[in-house]
Amino acid sequence: MVKPFIHQVPLQPITPKNTLPKPNQQNKKVESSFSQHFNEALKNNSEKLTISKHASIRMEQRGIKIDQPLWDKIAMKVMEAKQKGVNDSLVLVKDAALIVSAKNNTVITAMDKNEACSQIFTNISGAIIVE
Repeated sequence: MVKPFIHQVPLQPITPKNTLPKPNQQNKKVESSFSQHFNEALKNNSEKLTISKHASIRMEQRGIKIDQPLWDKIAMKVMEAKQKGVNDSLVLVKDAALIVSAKNNTVITAMDKNEACSQIFTNISGAIIVE
């Protein structure tokens, strides 16, 4: 006669819920340090504008050049507009007009001043003039 094989499950001790180790002060410092770095990374990433492929092509075709200090200024103003509830904005600079999605931090399209003068801009919730 064959003996049946019975698989035994090992027993695990039952621990009361209140005996879990409490996080010490050092773990809190690590967490706050991590959260600070994470928040800074989010802030830095959200402040930068990305240029869509369409806008990049338009800027190249129309010879629109914007230097880094001006991009930084535009990004700062777009963030400010976003905080005020603006989703899509018209950004006017000295030589160009940009349509920027403040919601996505993306430049959607670009045109030079001459072309912008003959356009009607719709579906924008704010205008930003940067000198």
